[in-house]
Amino acid sequence: MSLVVGAGLFIGGRWAYERRRREELLSAPLQPAHKKIVRARVPVYNRLPLDLRKRLDGLINRFIDEVKFYGQEGLEITDDIRVTIAAQACLLIVNKDNRWFRSLRSIFVYPAAFKSKLLSVDGHVHSERAAVRTGESWSRGPVILAWDHAAYGAFAPHDGENVVLHEFAHQLDDETGVTDGSPLLDADQSASQWARTFQRAFKRLRDDVHEGRDTVINPYGATNPAEFFAVATELFFERPNDLREHDRELYDQLTHYYRLDPIEWY
Repeated sequence: MSLVVGAGLFIGGRWAYERRRREELLSAPLQPAHKKIVRARVPVYNRLPLDLRKRLDGLINRFIDEVKFYGQEGLEITDDIRVTIAAQACLLIVNKDNRWFRSLRSIFVYPAAFKSKLLSVDGHVHSERAAVRTGESWSRGPVILAWDHAAYGAFAPHDGENVVLHEFAHQLDDETGVTDGSPLLDADQSASQWARTFQRAFKRLRDDVHEGRDTVINPYGATNPAEFFAVATELFFERPNDLREHDRELYDQLTHYYRLDPIEWY
């Protein structure tokens, strides 16, 4: 019995310690060196309202503390890399209370675009090919990023393309256990309305791509619903006016989901 009680006290004490440490990180301002990095490398940070900047500071602190970064192909992981990636990832959840990338433990960072093996199956024939990528998000696993694209995406916030936002949108999408373009919604959101809006918008994009029409949303979003949610997220944060003019209902759904209206920042 004493061993059971001792184990319970140890686990309870560790849980309390981790909770207290997390609360301290979330309430602390960024270190001056980290603040300098995020102001220079992630210019959207300077446009945020003060309350959101303070929340983002705390989330960046926690992200850097809990997520491990591993450089690939000789890349040395620096504070520049950690802070720049953390700031963009945490922007997605800056106004979503109690939301976190709970299954994420590690990020692998390549200097530039990297090769990824893709396996395809046609009947009994299995084939493998290499694809060049700038980012990947694994279900219940790591995120993989090309540093040059992650840095450029942060510094050029108006082109509608951001690999960090894209891959971390996949991480949020995977919270339900399936990465399918239907992330875990808050209690006050309608799952049926979300589904109707995204199915309609996804079909519209696929039709536009099939007919060769110009699209506001990146054509890559026509690949599948998961990619559609990710590219719509990129556009929502980087070109919100364009997305709202293109599809007000889709924009409103994302505003409700992220609890943000990026148009206000510009």
